Amino acid sequence: MIPWLGIDLVFPPITSALRDPNGLLAAGGDLSPERILAAYRQGIFPWFSPGEPILWWSPNPRMVLFPDELKISRSLARVLRAGRYQVRLDTAFAEVVAACASTPRQGQAGTWITEEMQAAYTRLHELGHAHSVEVSMDGQLAGGLYGVSLGRAFFGESMFSWRSDASKIALAHLCEHLKREEFGIIDCQMETTHLASLGARAIPRREFAAALDRLVPDGPPPAPWRADAVADAFRRT
Repeated sequence: MIPWLGIDLVFPPITSALRDPNGLLAAGGDLSPERILAAYRQGIFPWFSPGEPILWWSPNPRMVLFPDELKISRSLARVLRAGRYQVRLDTAFAEVVAACASTPRQGQAGTWITEEMQAAYTRLHELGHAHSVEVSMDGQLAGGLYGVSLGRAFFGESMFSWRSDASKIALAHLCEHLKREEFGIIDCQMETTHLASLGARAIPRREFAAALDRLVPDGPPPAPWRADAVADAFRRT
């Protein structure tokens, strides 16, 4: 059994999360900005399917990507140098989230990015906490990602690709931006072989929680991300 959350913002300790399914911690509550941010600060995130109550997770181990450990293949490096794309930040947040929700994924029959989740993260974006990276090709949105920024930690939520390598381009530019801003970690939540191929690795939950203690102090969100901040990160001059 897992506890149901009350009207306050108190979560159970992450060490009480279930082993099977890995990381299930609590149910209920709401998706208010205050609750979601309180969850992220403790290494907890919401994840549930349509028709389920809101479920809160803190898996062990935790999949993370350190920005300077991104693996860029030779073929992707050529794509990045060629620069036949445009990258922007926070100019099409709602469109990126909707694309992540609607893009079919191998092995998944539906999406966990419900309308309720889309509305919740759009509100976080309006408050300066959630951000998107958008990749355009030939003037059309081709791929991107979104997540939540707190302190010097970025909590990745989802990515999509409608053109070859578009989501990888977005991730590469995100890592460059985060390195310049001295971010220490990207939370990838669950282990996948795809993320591992890009340099992400699993670390014990206690190490992840300790990293958040260092990287996520209490306080206001950082300054807004500039839309052109990553535009020329890989192009030859």
